[in-house]
Amino acid sequence: MKINVRGKNINVTNALKEYVEKKLAKLEKYLDLSEAQVTLVVVKETHKVEVTIPINGMILRGEEATDDMYASIDLVVEKMEKQINKYKARFNKKARIEGKQIVAPAAEETMEEPLIMKTKRFAIKPMPVDEAVMQMNLLGHSFFVFSNAETEEVNVLYKRKDGNYGLIEPEF
Repeated sequence: MKINVRGKNINVTNALKEYVEKKLAKLEKYLDLSEAQVTLVVVKETHKVEVTIPINGMILRGEEATDDMYASIDLVVEKMEKQINKYKARFNKKARIEGKQIVAPAAEETMEEPLIMKTKRFAIKPMPVDEAVMQMNLLGHSFFVFSNAETEEVNVLYKRKDGNYGLIEPEF
């Protein structure tokens, strides 16, 4: 697995990079992983680790923050293991439904699929991003789907944990 480790406000030492590589290597026992992006961030006393792993067109992402970088790495690897187990359980369930022969998941891997409880339909009108932010805030939602007037594509605007906004643009 190719692991790209970068740091923000921290010098990524060889020891730190080797620790990340050693910990992430554990994930390969679950799936054949080709690459991982790891970002180590230090802000004041907080040491945050962000891990992004693309798998078969999907993206697994984990983020953990503590006052110790090594503890953050350990926690994010645990989180990623759970996500991979969840991914494998869903993949295996789908394969069983389609009639493919595969190895059954372990007991802790079987999880109930979440149900879609409600479907909403609404007209999407073209608008600039700043108007979409205002509309989302007026509605009191944490995300908003709209047609971006500049790109003429459907975008998703969302409120981030830090109070800022994120914009998801499709890439075909």
